[in-house]
Amino acid sequence: MNLKQFLALLGFLFVAAWIAFNFGDAILCLVGAALFYAVGAVLDGELNLSDVQARIQRQQGGQPGRAR
Repeated sequence: MNLKQFLALLGFLFVAAWIAFNFGDAILCLVGAALFYAVGAVLDGELNLSDVQARIQRQQGGQPGRAR
């Protein structure tokens, strides 16, 4: 399955959840899926939380007028 097919399936499932439940529940399903995906990425070593934190701190430090 390539990326376009996966995204088409994800879109179909989102609309099916929207129809079956309601929009709020469908959004909640997406949020839950994103959280579990992030946990899986951390456990597989694909996502390094210290790198993410360093990137956020660099972005906040580079914006003028922001208090630290």
